[in-house]
Amino acid sequence: MQTATDDLARLAPRLLAAWRALRGGPPRRGPRPPPDRLAPEELTEVARGVERLSTGLTRDRALAGARYLDDPRLLGAYLLFYWPTSYLQARGVFSELPRAPGAVLDLGSGPAPVALAALHAGAAAAIAADRSPRALAAARALAAELRLPLTTHPWDPTRPGALAQAAGGKTFDAVTFGHVLNELFSGEGAAERRAALLEEAAALLRPGGSLVVIEPALRDTSRALLEVRDLLVARGFAVRAPCLFRGPCPARLRESDWCHAERPIEPPPMVAELARAAGLRREAVKMSYLVLAPRGEPWRAPPAGRVFRVVSEPLPSKGRLRYMACGPEGRLGLALQEKHVTDANRAFEGLLRGDVVELSEVEPRGDGLRLGPETRVTVVAKAGEPLPGV
Repeated sequence: MQTATDDLARLAPRLLAAWRALRGGPPRRGPRPPPDRLAPEELTEVARGVERLSTGLTRDRALAGARYLDDPRLLGAYLLFYWPTSYLQARGVFSELPRAPGAVLDLGSGPAPVALAALHAGAAAAIAADRSPRALAAARALAAELRLPLTTHPWDPTRPGALAQAAGGKTFDAVTFGHVLNELFSGEGAAERRAALLEEAAALLRPGGSLVVIEPALRDTSRALLEVRDLLVARGFAVRAPCLFRGPCPARLRESDWCHAERPIEPPPMVAELARAAGLRREAVKMSYLVLAPRGEPWRAPPAGRVFRVVSEPLPSKGRLRYMACGPEGRLGLALQEKHVTDANRAFEGLLRGDVVELSEVEPRGDGLRLGPETRVTVVAKAGEPLPGV
């Protein structure tokens, strides 16, 4: 079966060709490298841009909200390193939707990794909207090379009426925000302004459509997304994914908590090489995300039984296995002593962040639930899969 990683491997040479066109040609010295690999001088050049983006977007945040994609060097670094990550993140989220989207509007698209992911996931057509003409030109070039039905439109979220202009009077099966919401607005009232933008975008959805928001897996950006989530839930929006809990997010109760997804990946050689050169890691795709239904559509019933989504990696604990999980009854710790592992509960040993499990025969213990030898653990849905009946 074709996977998102397989699709990305085939995309790598095209991303590299798009970057070389942006740069002005292939390497100037030495033999020409393979079509999916960088020459040494190129690797050094792009790694510097990756380092600048990493610092400016995930550390000091100096680039957040800036027009960094207008800089050809930073746009090139984005194309070769961050574009593949955003593509895989989006493919993972689209796999959880109740249906493949028909028409997609990708807001703050940059060079359109989310829009192209939607098209590869089955969308019939997509509009990529962004304020960077360079990024949109790169998106059009990639879509033309891949023969994908993508159009582009300028979108500056600070201008009144910009969203309606980008939509062009159309409605959509999915409206997406990939790593853009955290860069819009700041300071006091930011959550309200972000929520208002998502409400405006949600009004463009067709019945059964989905509003998709993907954000960095950082503590501050994740908690900011959870604040926006709670504002929208209070206003009548239902969450399609990842939440099973219908009230205010329990991860907001403690400042040290946040919620994000993590999927192990085998990155393309070019991305792995850039990660090493820039001193970064790319063994997994991490993100915070939220999928909302159109306003007024009901929450979907959770799977039968006592179900939880795993929201942590395995937590160190001597002599026992432990995770944090969140379900209809809230955010709880789940623990199983190693001596109590049986065939019925053995699936607990291999859980990953994002898996949804059903538990039977558990008992309250402290701030969580204790699993015993009589507990049955059933994996209802693996991370990145839709829930049964959805």
